[in-house]
Amino acid sequence: MTVDKTGVEVVVADAPERQRFEISVDGTVVGSAHYRDHDGRRIFFHTEVDGAYGGRGLGTILVRESLDAMRAAGTRVVPVCPLFKAFVEKHDDYADIVDKPTRDDLSFLRERT
Repeated sequence: MTVDKTGVEVVVADAPERQRFEISVDGTVVGSAHYRDHDGRRIFFHTEVDGAYGGRGLGTILVRESLDAMRAAGTRVVPVCPLFKAFVEKHDDYADIVDKPTRDDLSFLRERT
């Protein structure tokens, strides 16, 4: 079980049909981390959390649990989203699954987003 800074239980789940991880509070989706899969890696390019839920640490929970799911699946991650980039720069324990974005990755994203 994961709880936010207010002690409320939150759930993070992959929604592959929408190409994003979602974070829910009391059954309501309040944020998402959008991705595209390319060359066997997952590129995270945009993360958002509803402003009404700001200050509760939901963005950090969403990033951490998304990365943990990628590690468990054996999938490498390319952090293009500023929140993902900042998180992995501060948490060396994810360095083993992270790749820097290439020009090809960025071109792929421009074509698909």
